[in-house]
Amino acid sequence: MLDHGGRLNAAARRFGIPRADWLDLSTGIAPWPYPLPPVPQDVWQRLPEDDDGLDEALCAHYGAPGLPVPGSQWAIRALPQLLPRGRVALPQPLYAEHPSAWQAAGHTLVGWDEAADYAVLCNPNNPTGALIPRACLLERAQRVRLLVVDEAFIDADAQASLLGAHPNIVVLRSLGKFFGLAGVRIGFVFAAREWLDRLRGLLDPWAVSHPARWAARRALADRAWQARQRLKLGAAAERLAALLAAHGLPNTGTALFRYAPTERAAEMSAALASMGILVRSFAAPPALRFGLPGAEAEWRRLERALQRLT
Repeated sequence: MLDHGGRLNAAARRFGIPRADWLDLSTGIAPWPYPLPPVPQDVWQRLPEDDDGLDEALCAHYGAPGLPVPGSQWAIRALPQLLPRGRVALPQPLYAEHPSAWQAAGHTLVGWDEAADYAVLCNPNNPTGALIPRACLLERAQRVRLLVVDEAFIDADAQASLLGAHPNIVVLRSLGKFFGLAGVRIGFVFAAREWLDRLRGLLDPWAVSHPARWAARRALADRAWQARQRLKLGAAAERLAALLAAHGLPNTGTALFRYAPTERAAEMSAALASMGILVRSFAAPPALRFGLPGAEAEWRRLERALQRLT
């Protein structure tokens, strides 16, 4: 199993701190989730139906038809299995599930600047937050059979999206990060109809649950909440960037997380964990990634912890 953020049970066991006492900044999930109303009883009782209005909600929100899937992680694993084995270019560092999925499907991994049949990236990058300009990616799409762009963290700056930009581009989105609904496990694939049809053929019947589809329709339609969320996330990201920099951690990132290269990454992540604060730590290159605190008490707790470390 690859290492991911959010493993609070394991952290609680390792450091002897009850789960309820942790401040989890390891995931990049918005600390203010979309406020779903109570799920009606019949949503729990009935099987999902494709003509429930979700397709229309997807088109209205994203401006393109998409395929709902049981989390974008499903698509990350499924796409390499549909393609003839070849060379796939990936930047480094990168969300580890992408190279793992392509390698498991028998493809050969190469560097981002090498000649390849396929290219895969997160944009913004996970974990660094770097954003590759649209023009560069459109040029890359013309030189490969398929360009897969994971846009898990782009919702706060959706103008940079590659949705519908080129027939050789597959875009992955989800409700997990910006909407803060990671537990719902629903993602969306946007691509030429040929690719959507091939992926649809891999889905089991009722692959996306009725409650997940119900939640997605409401979250995608609420433009007023989305506008407020963008402003709130932007302000919090600026505050976190300044806080980290003030304690000797220059950083880059997105509206949902900050990435701080430091040779002390392993030492600092362990020290923060001993205080009940969970962050992501990377070894190559050494760096820390911090998600956003939510409540004011969480900001003060992080600041006190950083003061003890610097």
